[in-house]
Amino acid sequence: MVPFAIAGIQMNISATHSNLQAMQHRLDTLVAIYPWVQMVVFSELATYGPSLAHAQSLPGPTEEAFCRMAEKHRLWLIPGSLYEHAGTHIYNTASVIDPGGQVIGRYRKMFPFTPYESHVAAGDQFLVFDVPEVGRFGLSICYDIWFPETSRTLTTLGAEVILHPSLTATIDRDIEVSLMRVTAATNQCYVFDINGVGAGGYGRSTVCDPEGTVLYEAGSGEEMIPLEIDMERVRRSRERGIQGLGQMLKSFRDRTVDFSIYQPGARSPYLDALGPLEKPARGQEHM
Repeated sequence: MVPFAIAGIQMNISATHSNLQAMQHRLDTLVAIYPWVQMVVFSELATYGPSLAHAQSLPGPTEEAFCRMAEKHRLWLIPGSLYEHAGTHIYNTASVIDPGGQVIGRYRKMFPFTPYESHVAAGDQFLVFDVPEVGRFGLSICYDIWFPETSRTLTTLGAEVILHPSLTATIDRDIEVSLMRVTAATNQCYVFDINGVGAGGYGRSTVCDPEGTVLYEAGSGEEMIPLEIDMERVRRSRERGIQGLGQMLKSFRDRTVDFSIYQPGARSPYLDALGPLEKPARGQEHM
C-alpha cells in the first residue's frame, strides 16, 4: 500500500470581494481537525471568483500568501486558480505549491469555457509533478475534462491522480459528475474534482477511484473532503486491468490505428460546417 491523504475544500465563493482570508481560515480549520492531510485542493477561481477585477501577474502577492500557508502547514497546496495577466493575455491559472512553500509549477487552463469565457486565452502546456516516494499527479481545470485528450495526455505522462478544480454553476453539473467516473475508469487513475458553492458553483465535488467508483460526492453546501488514497491501486489496475478486465492504457499504447484527425494541420469538413463558436441567439434555428 502507498497511502496519501488529499483533502478538497468546497466552500462558498464570493464574486464581489476577496476570498483569501476565508480560504486561509478553512485551511487552518481543516489541518486542525485532520492533521494527517498531506495535500489540499480548492475550487477553480476560488480566491476572487469569476471576476477579472483581481487579475494579476504571477508570481504575485496572492500566490505568495498561499506559499506561506503551504509552508506553515507543511503540505502540498493547489489553491484553485485565478486570472493571470501575462502580456496582453489573461489566463485561468492554477499554481502547485510544495510543503516548503515553493511554486513548482503553474497550469493554464487549456479549454476556457468559450464562448462564455471568451476573454480568457488558452494555455498550451500540460503539467504533471511528482510527490517524492508517492507518485505522479496531473492538473486539469473544469472544462478541460470534457475533452478526453487532456486527461489521456496526463496519464501518458504518468499521472496517477488528476487534480481538477472546477467552477460549475450551470445545469450540466450532473453530466460532469458522470465525466469524473468515465475519466477515472478510462485512464485508470484517481480523479479529485473540487467545485465551489455560491458564486463558485453548485457543489457536488466528486472523488473517483481508478475503477470509476465514486468514493465521495459532496452535497451543495460547504464541506471539507479528506480522503486517504492508495497509489498502489492505480498501479495494480494498470497492470491487471479494471476488475482483471480492461487494460485501457496498454491497449492505447499498442494501438494499430492512426488517428489522422490529430495530425498537425488536419481539418474536418464536418466540424468546419458546424458554424462559429458563439452563444446561441434567441429563436436560433438550425440551418
